Amino acid sequence: MNGTEGDAFYVPMSNATGIVRSPYEYPQYYLVAPWAYACLSAYMFFLILTGFPVNFLTLYVTIEHKKLRTPLNYILLNLAIADLFMVFGGFTTTMYTSLHGYFVFGRLGCNIEGFFATLGGEMGLWSLVVLAIERYLVVCKPISNFRFGENHALMGLAFTWFMACTCAVPPLVGWSRYIPEGMQCSCGVDYYTRAPGINNESFVIYMFVVHFFIPVVVIFFCYGRLVCTVKEAAALQQESETTQRAEREVTRMVIIMVIAFFIAWLPYASVAWYIFTHQGSEFGPVFMTVPAFFAKTSAVYNPCIYICMNKQFRNCMITTLCCGKNPFEEEEGASTTASKTEASSVSSSSVSPA
Repeated sequence: MNGTEGDAFYVPMSNATGIVRSPYEYPQYYLVAPWAYACLSAYMFFLILTGFPVNFLTLYVTIEHKKLRTPLNYILLNLAIADLFMVFGGFTTTMYTSLHGYFVFGRLGCNIEGFFATLGGEMGLWSLVVLAIERYLVVCKPISNFRFGENHALMGLAFTWFMACTCAVPPLVGWSRYIPEGMQCSCGVDYYTRAPGINNESFVIYMFVVHFFIPVVVIFFCYGRLVCTVKEAAALQQESETTQRAEREVTRMVIIMVIAFFIAWLPYASVAWYIFTHQGSEFGPVFMTVPAFFAKTSAVYNPCIYICMNKQFRNCMITTLCCGKNPFEEEEGASTTASKTEASSVSSSSVSPA
């Protein structure tokens, strides 16, 4: 084995030299230089500094503006809450442990940090699935006369929490476990070992199938059908400039959603799967650290993609930030008129751009 397995940890370095120590008790500067831990801590501070304000602003603006309390925005709000879970449950802890060079909070802290980080990430992922399904039902109308209402939104919220818990809770109760990973200052699911009695193999397979591949298939199917529906509607109204613009806007939004999702999570999922299927092979601490921490950036750009691209949300945010006045009111007023025309035109073709 090219790593050292201990009591609830796996350090990606052989202990042939005798320098490997528990990541719960000793600094891990033998893995990488101290400056690397300082850079990691600074990176987490940056994510906190950017992720907290934009997600908190989303919550605040929604509470302040009654017109934003719509069923669809409940799901968008849940996405912001998921990101805040990652900020408070994962980013702050990791920033502190990185400053010390090891996981100073012990096994209990590792379980707590791993749980909240996993819960937040999974809530975000399943919120995107619910958004995809909502867009598919509203735009493509596979069910005639369907209207996404408050009850559907609440069911969607309950679904995201349930699915997130089915991924985050099992490692706490004996099906797999949370251990320090990468540079040993943040915790995640144990992809590294086949420790007896905790059934790591079955949990990792379950997690990849249920909590990665299935969401990817659903998202691609829903948004694929959405793009096709928009194109069909635009083809029927070739002379309508607003419909053509609706096609471009929805297509752009879908491309950004898909690219952002894969940029954030595919590297981490790929590396985790490689480690799981090549247990005992040689890899360094940075091999897992880089994709794991890169995936955390989703807490920053998620609200930018799914909320800030929403015109109504954007206008309300500007009004809030400018103390009740929107300096772009006239421009937005003209845009609103065009949007109403667009909505009327597109509605006749069963299309509703996000």
